[in-house]
Amino acid sequence: MSLLSVAGSLLSCSMVGYAFARLRFPLKNALFVMVLGTMMIPPVVIIIPHFIIFNHLNMLDTLTPLWVIEWLAQPFGIFLMRQAFLNIPKEYEESAKMEGCNPFQIYARIFLPMTLPTLATLAIFTFMGKWNEILSPVIYLTSNEKFTLPVGILSLGGQWVGNEQLMVAAA
Repeated sequence: MSLLSVAGSLLSCSMVGYAFARLRFPLKNALFVMVLGTMMIPPVVIIIPHFIIFNHLNMLDTLTPLWVIEWLAQPFGIFLMRQAFLNIPKEYEESAKMEGCNPFQIYARIFLPMTLPTLATLAIFTFMGKWNEILSPVIYLTSNEKFTLPVGILSLGGQWVGNEQLMVAAA
């Protein structure tokens, strides 16, 4: 789950960040402000709408809801990648255009290799967030065999008596 989330986050956030940093399109700044505004919404608030959407799509009790959200470009990742792309001098982009590169080639061949440290940072943040996630698997999954590792470790504890030795061994 974590690896799928990292792959989706790196791909979607870098593409959207590149679009906000380098491409020209109508209402670009207004859309970016809206993306930043969504960072102020607590994640707990959107649990019910996500649950309703995944229920209508018949994705409950599957592992898909746990990673598909990251493929939709998270606001922090968009902001992080946009800032990285803005720090690259325009001369690189202009010289690539003179050589005949289209915007996707500029993104893939020039900008992505130059932002590898930022991509690594985003990968670490996404991996750690998904690896330690407990709330989403408990909400979207009902089968015990589909629970993620952190939920499985927490399930070793009982209501009054816990299996502390098993929890420590699993951790």
